[in-house]
Amino acid sequence: MTGNARVKSVREGFPLDPVMCTTALLLLLVGLVMVASASIEMSARNYGNPFHLLFKHAVYLGISVSAGALVIGLPMKFWQKVDVPLLLLGFALLALVLIPGVGREVNGSVRWISLGFFTIQGSEFLKLFIVVYIAGYLVRVGGMEQADLRSFVKPLAILLGLIFLLMGQPDFGASVVIMTSILGVIFLAGAPIRYFMPLLVGCIGAGGLLAVLQPYRLARLTVFTDPWEYQYEGGYQLTQALIAFGRGDLFGLGLGNSIQKLFFLPEAHTDFLFSILAEELGLVGATLVISLFCMLILRALWIGKTAQEGGKPFHAYAAYGAGLMLGVQACINLGVNLGVLPTKGLTLPLMSYGGNSLIVSCVLVGILLRVEYECRNEQRRSRAR
Repeated sequence: MTGNARVKSVREGFPLDPVMCTTALLLLLVGLVMVASASIEMSARNYGNPFHLLFKHAVYLGISVSAGALVIGLPMKFWQKVDVPLLLLGFALLALVLIPGVGREVNGSVRWISLGFFTIQGSEFLKLFIVVYIAGYLVRVGGMEQADLRSFVKPLAILLGLIFLLMGQPDFGASVVIMTSILGVIFLAGAPIRYFMPLLVGCIGAGGLLAVLQPYRLARLTVFTDPWEYQYEGGYQLTQALIAFGRGDLFGLGLGNSIQKLFFLPEAHTDFLFSILAEELGLVGATLVISLFCMLILRALWIGKTAQEGGKPFHAYAAYGAGLMLGVQACINLGVNLGVLPTKGLTLPLMSYGGNSLIVSCVLVGILLRVEYECRNEQRRSRAR
């Protein structure tokens, strides 16, 4: 049996895509270990129990994996039928947080709706809802190869409305992730490149205008250009993250031995988890995690391409959207940790502490696994005929 035949045999004998399953599982497990390490001191100081945040993360992880498993059992036809209601739900969640007394403010941002036992972040669930909607929309217009300008502009108008609500919270990071991912799906659906050029100019202009109108954003950009000049001011978080990378060297200080997590680096178990990982596991550990994310995103795009070639456009666009949503957010988080992008409050998908992000990430992985499963079954039935 040849190597390709063996790989094909293993893939067909396994109910779910082994590459996607293994990669996602490894990221979840590494995230669990690193959240345990990064949060232990904060848990001990704030809650009197060094494992408080770890227990909460483990509960979120159980809920997230269960949600992903539930999604694997749902046929893609279900998502296609509810794409518009999900979009409307996304608009409602973003609008609700702006109502005084409903939205919960944390660190100057109003992004959460408290349910007592759980806090919903509408922008996280919007990432799932907009992926499903755009996949359904592209199927309804027959793709973008022959689409006119009106078909191209309509989803952009909807995105503009969503981003307007996101900026009211404000949540610039989620806006960038959603806009970039959805434009990527539209591009992969065959939209002419000439439509993107004026849009790119407009986005750059709008980004510059937002930076000028909001002094704190302009200050972030100024600090980003030379964080060491503002080491004890606006550049504190970034410089502490870079110190963590420097301490890590090649093989790291060892699991649990981070110094930066001892209240030097804020948000060590959420937005800057990767910095703590690099400090404890070194360049080797950091490279492994980046490689896993690359494998996950490439596999997601491969699943989308397979679905497109198999004549399943909704499956393809949903897979492209899920893969790009995970990939863009991971790239921004890693870029912020490494100091190549301005500081933004975005979690690392599948790894960082945070229930909403973890649930949505696992659901997106579940959609990818379902798409691959249905495409493989379709291929199997075609060969049988």
